This record gives sequence, structure tokens and C-alpha cells, in this order.
Amino acid sequence: MSLTLASRRDVFRQIAQRSYVTWPAYDSTPLYDRTSLAGLESDVRIVAETWFDHESHDSVKESVCALPLAYFRFNAHDRYEGSTRYQVDTLFRVFVLKELHGWKHETALVDHLRNRPELCEQLGFETIPDQSTLWRSWHQRFTADLQETVETAARTILIKAQNAGVEIPREPARKLRYHGSESGESELDDQTTLEQAEKITDHVSRIVFPALSLDRGEGCEIHENAYWDLQAYLGLRERLAANEGARSFTYESTRERTPLGHAHREQVRDLPIEQIRAMYRQAINRLLNEIAETEEFFRAGIVAIDITEADPFTGDRTGYEDEIIGTKEKTDEYAYQWATVQLVGNAVPIVLDARPVRKGESRLEIVKDFLDSAEEMVHVDNVLMDWEFDSQHVLEMLSQRGLSYVVPKRMQTSEKAQAKRLLQRDQDRYETDRKLHLGKNEWHETTLVYRRNEDSEHDDHRQYSVFMTNCGSGHLTEYGYRWEIESGYRSIKRFMAATTSKDFRLRFFYFAFACLLYSIWRAVDLLVQVELTDEYEHSPIVTADNTLTLLKKETGIG
Repeated sequence: MSLTLASRRDVFRQIAQRSYVTWPAYDSTPLYDRTSLAGLESDVRIVAETWFDHESHDSVKESVCALPLAYFRFNAHDRYEGSTRYQVDTLFRVFVLKELHGWKHETALVDHLRNRPELCEQLGFETIPDQSTLWRSWHQRFTADLQETVETAARTILIKAQNAGVEIPREPARKLRYHGSESGESELDDQTTLEQAEKITDHVSRIVFPALSLDRGEGCEIHENAYWDLQAYLGLRERLAANEGARSFTYESTRERTPLGHAHREQVRDLPIEQIRAMYRQAINRLLNEIAETEEFFRAGIVAIDITEADPFTGDRTGYEDEIIGTKEKTDEYAYQWATVQLVGNAVPIVLDARPVRKGESRLEIVKDFLDSAEEMVHVDNVLMDWEFDSQHVLEMLSQRGLSYVVPKRMQTSEKAQAKRLLQRDQDRYETDRKLHLGKNEWHETTLVYRRNEDSEHDDHRQYSVFMTNCGSGHLTEYGYRWEIESGYRSIKRFMAATTSKDFRLRFFYFAFACLLYSIWRAVDLLVQVELTDEYEHSPIVTADNTLTLLKKETGIG
């Protein structure tokens, strides 16, 4: 099958319906405009990852012909002045085609075009340029940055086509290329690691931060980047509040104008919760697209859903009872609560989505919301949750989606009695099927797995834990991956700016931005490991402090 107007329309309709993507990039953030090559690369990536999922799109050549370039202003990257025979956007397509095949010289490209008049028509050529014209166009007309964008676009198309099972003319390089990077083997030492981390942090920040926007309109004296720079700066030091941080930022930043603390808070407080979440998902999707181009990242696996608490709230919560709702444990303390869904297991631990938890929201509502967003970004096989999601309606919803789950169960009278019998028999493990009542004579079928904890401090039935699963006890070992969430929360809270404000949107933004910094750190670590060792070990070789310090440098501080 081949490209048609209908199939092309299907692709862009699908892109428009994705909640975390705004296309084209220049229209979604003031950090890009119609001359931004980084925005063009982002748009090629967004289109390519959807393009080859369509059953009619099985040709990389057709994808090049269909690249939507009409909105982009190439003149800013065109060294020629005045009228020319060949438009630069047409040459851009043909050089992407050359790069797809990996041809070193223009002669092979010319021969290819001469034998394919239909392809030339699709590319927009009335006459085929000769070898010397193409050579001059590439070496004299295209800027070095535009050449690099051609190479990046071709590599992206090859990878997305290969991932979709489409035939490709050559194997794409799965190592990413960065500004200023050098080829050759590198010894794995601290200095080399930091040098690679610096290049990659710069690259990743250019990919991620343009997803954020304050919607301030035009004509503002302080650039929007300065607000994100300040927020990253607040994450550099533990418990740093906006006022104090803004004062320090004024002296340490290389920017001429930086926001004051109260101005920064006002801008953030104006962001609705759903807009914060939409920006976050778009930023994470950009991050995932970048690391997905390595062989070591797989868009499939296990996600964990959990809830964490802010520090206990000690002030007057009058009027805020629906937001400062208490703690997960039954205590007399109150706290803000945030929920996350995160990749765990062998995957790099990226926080895919985050949301606040309000009084009255059901766990079913939270899980459905997270799965809707997570399944747009990654392929989910298995869901791990804590005991607070011990709900038959949550488990039934997961099964109806075709997902496996492992969830610990609160021990009621029957489970305690069974654990006592196991203890008497000195039995370490036991499985039994159970039907959970859903109401109206409907039931959810699950399996209860009793497991003795080897290092338990108890000598009675409390030695046992009970888990519910629909995928067999063999998956129980996966539940140990949940520890990554707890260790991740410790890092995330380390990245949060301090505040005494009760404003719900401000509090949530601080948490979401900290989740973004954490995810950037783990992505940078993956890319550094792949660059230096061609492998990925779960234990980071780049520290969180390294990454934050490099972000500090790349955002113009110091």
C-alpha cells in the first residue's frame, strides 16, 4: 500500500488528538519560532513516530515527500540571496533522501533520481539538478546547522520506520550525536563521564524545556526561559524558596533581567492544574522520544502507580480541607498528596505523569487517568500498586484493559486465619483463587498469593504478606521493583523548591517540575552510559547533583 490523501489526513488527525503533543512546535511555545531548527527536528520526530504506524505507509521515501515543511522559514538558514532555481525546502527533502541511503557523494543521488521520475515529481523537481549543483547547495548554500538537521531528520525517520517494521535502506546509528561531540572510544573515568554528561544535558534540556509555556503574551521584558532557569536553580539547593533563590539567581545568572521571587510565584500560580499536567506530559514525551532512539530503551514494560505526601502541614488549613487532606497512614497529621505513574523494572525510571490528590477522588479515577496518559506514551504490560489501591473495581478495570497487576491486599479476618494455618504448617508460600464482589451479582476473579517474609520482625501470622494478581505468582518478584518509586520520591523531594504558600497550583507545579528534573537526570544517565559503554546498568553513573549542576550551567547561571 502507498501514501494517499486519506492516509495522510489520518496521521495528522491522530497527532492532533494526542493530548501531550502540540504540532507544529513553533505554535506550542514561545521558545520556538518558524526559523527554529530544533523545532523542525521536533516536528519531524512527532510526524515520523505516527506516520509509520499507518498500514498504508511502508516507504521511507514517501515519508520524505510528505514531510510538512510549508510553515518553516528556511531563508534564515539559506546562504544564497536572491532568486534561485531550486527552493531550499525541496533541496532539504532530497538531502534527507541522500542521508537515508547513506550516500557519500551526490552522484549516487542523481542516478537514483534519474531512474525515478515519479519520485522527482513528488519531491517537486521539474528538472533534476546535476551533481555540481547539489554539491554547491550542500556545501555552500546550507548552513552547518541546517546540514545537521538534515542528518538528524534522516536518522529519526530510519529509527521510527525500523521500530514500526518498515523496510529501510540502511541501519541507523543508535548512538545520539551532540554538538561538539567527538568520535572514538572513550575510557570510562569521572572526567569523561562528566564531559559526556555536559553535552547530553545541554542536548536534553534543548529538547525538553520548550514544552513548557507561561502564556504571557508578547512584549515581555524578561524572557520566558529565565523563569524555567530560576525554577531549575531553586532545585539546585535543598529547601530554597523563591524569594531567596531569586535574589541569589540575580547575581549568579548571566542574564541581564531575571524575575523577582513574587513575580515568579504569580506566573506559576496562574497555571491551571491541567495545563501543568499537559506541559509535563509533552516534556516527558519529548524525553522518551529522545531516549527511545537507543537500543537500550524499550517502550514496553512495567509501570508503578503510587501516592506520596509532602511534609506534614502544621498551619491552619481552614478553607483548604479538600487539598490538605491528611496522610496515607491513619494519623492526626495533614499533608498535601501527589500521585505519580512511573516506569520501573529494567526500564529507565521516568515519571510519566503526575497529578494532585484531592479529597473525595477515588483510587479508580486516579488509576484510569494515569493509564490513559501512560498508554499514549509507552506500551504497558504490568501495573504495580501499593495496598491503598486494594480495590476490586480498580483490579477489574485493569483486567478489562488486558493488563496484568500485582497489588498487596489488606489482611482481613479470613486472610489472617489462613496466614495462621500456614505458620502452623511452616509453609512459606500459598496460592488460592478468590472472587471479589463488584456488586449486582458481578465478581472479579483474582489470585491471592501468601508469601512469608524471610526478614520479618514478627513471630506470628504477620510474617506473611498477601498479594492479589491476575498473572500468576511468577510475577510476584516484579513487585520488588516498587522500591524504585520510594527512592525516586526521595530524589524528587530533594529537587523541590521550598514554600509556605497554601496555593494548590503552586505546590503542584513545584512537585511536577521536580519530577521533570528527576526524569531528566535518569534520561541523561542512560544516554551517558550508552555513549560510553554501549550498555545500560540500572545503577546511575551520573549523579543527580552532577545533572543539576550541568543544568545550572546550561541555563545561563554562573
